[in-house]
Amino acid sequence: QAQLVESGRGLVLAGASLRLSCVVSGRPFSDRAAGWFRQAPGKEREFVAAIDWSSTSTYYATNVKGRFTISRDNTKNTLYLQMNDLKPEDTAIYYCAVGVVPSNAPADYASWGQGTQVTVSS
Repeated sequence: QAQLVESGRGLVLAGASLRLSCVVSGRPFSDRAAGWFRQAPGKEREFVAAIDWSSTSTYYATNVKGRFTISRDNTKNTLYLQMNDLKPEDTAIYYCAVGVVPSNAPADYASWGQGTQVTVSS
């Protein structure tokens, strides 16, 4: 099973940018889809973005589309999430995940990171 480690946590002001990284080890990453999810206090885990193995296709939640960009570097076994124009409602723990196909459903991902906190103040 893959091990995923996120980094890039931060406390930022609204309008700022932040980039999250997720390093995958323990199994090949280049043939897997990957995604980002987030969970705010008292809320369910929600889909943020997903990408296929070749970076050909990307998918975004409506509330982040145009502000967030998911990308990957298969040579570095790393997944990224560039977050621009951050809003207080983006405050959450962000999780990376690896699965067979890009999906907005948490159940479709077999491996998860431990999460990294993003806090956006107004």
